[in-house]
Amino acid sequence: MEVITIQYKRLTLLCGHYGSGKTNVAVNMAFDLKRQYDNVAVADLDIVNPYFRTKDSSEDFEKMNIRLICSEYANSNLDIPALPQDMYAVTDDKSLKVILDIGGDDRGALALGRLAPEIVRENDYDMLMVINKFRPLTPDADSTIEVMREIEAACSIKFTGLVNNSNLGEETTAHDIINGDAYAKEVSEKSGLPVIVTTVKEELAPELEGKIENLFPLVLQAKPVI
Repeated sequence: MEVITIQYKRLTLLCGHYGSGKTNVAVNMAFDLKRQYDNVAVADLDIVNPYFRTKDSSEDFEKMNIRLICSEYANSNLDIPALPQDMYAVTDDKSLKVILDIGGDDRGALALGRLAPEIVRENDYDMLMVINKFRPLTPDADSTIEVMREIEAACSIKFTGLVNNSNLGEETTAHDIINGDAYAKEVSEKSGLPVIVTTVKEELAPELEGKIENLFPLVLQAKPVI
């Protein structure tokens, strides 16, 4: 099947409501980015969610020679809101193409504040809102845009696009994806932001080809043992 080729800026920032699935999107975008560029990194700035972390995919990143920038406390028993020590490589090393996984909601987005001025100054970024119709606090366009504005206020960066990641995990059906497509289009219309991709787990992609624009197949992260 034909797969969308994403035109990545040097920095791709992924934000969204808690539980929207942005970390899984970040991991898959890093793999996709590596197929296009040599010097690729993933920066995990999520200080809110100790469960699904980019570090869960560290072995896969190592195999593909993708640099992982994350807190030393990630995947430990310590729930400490600490940013990675080498996070400034994101803005200082212009040779890096980086996917940034930002924490959920406005609280998580605050962690981006230290990097925001330099990111805006360089102006080679996309800030993508990962949206998911099936999360309790973002079931419709208006509530989703409310969360979006709170995140923008917290990190002082405006969104440039949307990633429609409406899903129910392993229980997701093709009908759910089609249902989520109408929601994403409404969010797009009301926010003025384009839907860059609609994600779908790999197994469902053939069934949806020709029905949904800009499909981006995902390999789902394994649920970590806690």
